[in-house]
Amino acid sequence: MARLPRLTSAPVLAGALVVFTLLAAGPLRPYDEMFQGYWAKHYTPNWWMFLDTVPNAVAGQAVCLPVLAAVAIFLAWRHRTWHPLAIVVAAEAGFYGGVGGLKVLLGRTAPAAGEGDFWEGGPFAHGWYGIAYPSGHAAEAVLIYGAAAYLLISYTGPDSRLRRRLTWLVGLIALNAIVVAFYLGYHWPTDLVAGLLAGGLVLRVMVDLDRALARRGLPFGWSYRLPTFSRPEPVAAPETHRPQPVPVPAAIWLRTHPFDLPKPSVTNLQPLTAAWSAPVPGQPTRTLPERELLITR
Repeated sequence: MARLPRLTSAPVLAGALVVFTLLAAGPLRPYDEMFQGYWAKHYTPNWWMFLDTVPNAVAGQAVCLPVLAAVAIFLAWRHRTWHPLAIVVAAEAGFYGGVGGLKVLLGRTAPAAGEGDFWEGGPFAHGWYGIAYPSGHAAEAVLIYGAAAYLLISYTGPDSRLRRRLTWLVGLIALNAIVVAFYLGYHWPTDLVAGLLAGGLVLRVMVDLDRALARRGLPFGWSYRLPTFSRPEPVAAPETHRPQPVPVPAAIWLRTHPFDLPKPSVTNLQPLTAAWSAPVPGQPTRTLPERELLITR
């Protein structure tokens, strides 16, 4: 079965979200007020509308949900299974029930509506500006696009390159969501970090439940199976008869391979010394023809 890169477990993410929420409600409040600002309107007022309608909308429901639905419908039609569509329903239920439930329960006011107090806002007091924590866009970037990546990994086999590319793509989308939202000033900084943790937690729980159902099955005898992939065994190359070299006549071999002649042995050669040119008593002395001509004169 294809595996989603396991960054951490659900209990660890849940504990991190609880601890971070306690810090955001107390020690981190001054830092929220220090770093929050409407930076886009202050530094790039002409780009404010573009940032709000294009980069900030990538992590919104109007964009991420159609992307997830398109991936799920394509895989469901190709593999003749309802499983991808069930993942879409589970992701939406997790977002509205998990992340949305936290937003309503904590009731933190957004920078446009209050001072960022917890349990002071809520949808009834401030509408959408009363449920800022955790950030919905940051959570959607991780949860919805992460669910699409999980479906692609599950139905395309254990391709490590595809896993890395999808992981980087989801990470870039999440980074875009928090940077643009911070630059526009829509959220407190801790809202954005908490949105990443909340989205990752819901995604982790959804994937773990999906794999558990795939292993154990559904009640009433219903089947619930994910596609399995196995690496093909390497096939040994068939043995082939190697042709033996054909003997070649020596004359042809000498003409065609003049540089392959055997080299003379140098084991018996002696070093050249001056004693070789010294006259030896009792032996005739060899002279060069030029030398003889000079002597006869």
